[in-house]
Amino acid sequence: MREKSVGTVKTEYFTFAKHPHELRLACGKLLGPITLAYETYGKLNKDKTNAILVEHALSGDSHAAGVYEGEKTSGWWDALIGPGKALDTEKYFVICSNVIGGCKGSTGPSSIDPKTGKPYGLDFPIITIADIVKAQTHLIDHLGIKKLLGVIGGSMGGMQVLQWVASYPERVASAIPIATAIKHSPQQIAFDEVGRQAIMADPAWCDGAYYEKLERPEKGLAVARMIGHITYMSDKSMEEKFSRRLKEKEYSFKFTADFEVEGYLRYRGDNFVKRFDANSYLYITKAMDYFDLSEGKLVPEGKHTDVRFLVIAFKSDWLYPSYQSQEIVRQLKIRGMDATYCEINSTYGHDAFLLEVEEETRLVKHFLDKTFYGYDVVKGRET
Repeated sequence: MREKSVGTVKTEYFTFAKHPHELRLACGKLLGPITLAYETYGKLNKDKTNAILVEHALSGDSHAAGVYEGEKTSGWWDALIGPGKALDTEKYFVICSNVIGGCKGSTGPSSIDPKTGKPYGLDFPIITIADIVKAQTHLIDHLGIKKLLGVIGGSMGGMQVLQWVASYPERVASAIPIATAIKHSPQQIAFDEVGRQAIMADPAWCDGAYYEKLERPEKGLAVARMIGHITYMSDKSMEEKFSRRLKEKEYSFKFTADFEVEGYLRYRGDNFVKRFDANSYLYITKAMDYFDLSEGKLVPEGKHTDVRFLVIAFKSDWLYPSYQSQEIVRQLKIRGMDATYCEINSTYGHDAFLLEVEEETRLVKHFLDKTFYGYDVVKGRET
């Protein structure tokens, strides 16, 4: 089958506005009304049994595939979503929503607080991955879907996949967590904290109340993004992409970007601040750090679930090393779960979940086909 794009797409918005559709968050506070930005690709079948939820990573959004009218840039996982691709839109109905706490259409710290008429800023409550997934259940209900055929995502998206199973196992037939962890390690928390401190050290941050000011904490957010990009790549991929190549023929003997890798990091940082909110970066990284489904919390002892798992890791990923994915599988096997582990021999580092398209496609396609044709959920029956 020839692979092609889903074509022109449009972001949609779902708001659950009134009590009891406020969310009681893990911190104890209520949040509402809540809007979720989302996109869908493909068609929902008559029995509503072919839905797959795609979860995005830290800096992602609901625009996972296709292009917007008048634009050329494709969605962040366009290579995996579309006719004939891993998430075949001629077979599946694919959904992707922007997380709460985000800044690309869903309710977050840059949204207007209905109580004050001004942006929330730091009045926005601290959220968790469980809160993010809880909000998504309202969207899935709105779409009339009782049980998802699959939930898939990489990095923070993988955390949401695991949280779906932990919180709503009866609503998921299969789960594909990619390049993720069952909890953040001290090193992963440390990288997030350095990024947060870079933002909060920017004088323009103003304790999060910068929305109505001329300046934004762009320098701090850019540094946070630069730190992140270093962790997303591997030593080998950086050597192959940049080595010690200079931007000019000679050293400048100034504190300018002499090396190509310096210029690349500055470019990535400068571009990131054009599309992302600094406070959202703080809130989302904190949610990732709080995430912890270890010690039996993923599938509690005595709790039955028939969710099938495909866990994917990458050999050169040092941000979310493969031993963390192996720990997910170990916990699943202890509970007698159907879990398959695949480690891809990639040199791209953590970015591999966005780049190793051919191998991921082969694995995901086979796994989803087996789920789709082998589970009673396809026949419209409860499992």
